[in-house]
Amino acid sequence: MSTPDYQAIDAVVNIWTDEALAQRPQWGTDFFSGKMNAEKSMVSKGISLEQMLEQLDAAGIERAFLIAARSGRPGLPGCYHMPYEIVAKAVAKYPKRFHGLAGIDPYTGMKGVRELEHAVKNLGFIGAHLYPHWFELAPDHAKNYPFYTKCCELGIPIQMQVGQSMIYAPDFPCRSVGRPITLDGVACDFPELKLLGIHVGIPWHDEMIAMAWKHANVYIGSDAHRPKYWPESFKRYINTQGQDKVFFGTDFPVLPFARTLQDIDELGFKPEVRRKLLRDNVLKIYGLP
Repeated sequence: MSTPDYQAIDAVVNIWTDEALAQRPQWGTDFFSGKMNAEKSMVSKGISLEQMLEQLDAAGIERAFLIAARSGRPGLPGCYHMPYEIVAKAVAKYPKRFHGLAGIDPYTGMKGVRELEHAVKNLGFIGAHLYPHWFELAPDHAKNYPFYTKCCELGIPIQMQVGQSMIYAPDFPCRSVGRPITLDGVACDFPELKLLGIHVGIPWHDEMIAMAWKHANVYIGSDAHRPKYWPESFKRYINTQGQDKVFFGTDFPVLPFARTLQDIDELGFKPEVRRKLLRDNVLKIYGLP
């Protein structure tokens, strides 16, 4: 394959500085290096923004979307909120390399809605992010609807994990409430809202494909599952009728940047499909230049 004249954009990245890790519960290292098979040396200690940029440069990735995750209700076992300000500082320091995604906690109600608006209008965030399983509320639960409404008003997409969730903190197992079919009603109620189902949707990936096929405003994030092991139907969808509907991510540090891109290259996608997957689709979804 000839060297492409463009760089990728990773739309799903966890910020991993020492400051960010200080906000996360202690289950993280064992979970990422155990169940998720990430390199222990990568997840056991923080990396600076400059070190992350070095890894991105080595992989040929131009930009990364950093998640200010809201993972459950603070005070419950294993739950935490990543302060928006930590991601905002990273974006302000390297505005050409990082963009921010504002995590939402459906239980915060209108206070959380106002915080989301502040993140977008005043801190420069470009989208919202939701982990349904951490709250054991499916995407179509009423508690999410005020946030969807605000996303429409702000003109921003929302990412949310679909598919099976794992057990992150052993004393707080989360139910897998993110069935892709639960996006159906949301997409009907909010046809102008860009709904991004990340983590492929495995093991209900065909259900996720059906949602993206049905709804013009539903897209699929390819992160968190190594491309080498993507289901055949998902690879076929990317390379054919779904070539405008899927975007690239790693869920770093779950997947390393360079190896993930190498895996994708070994799948043999058509050149125009590769470019859409790695760059063009996410630019259109987020309205970025």
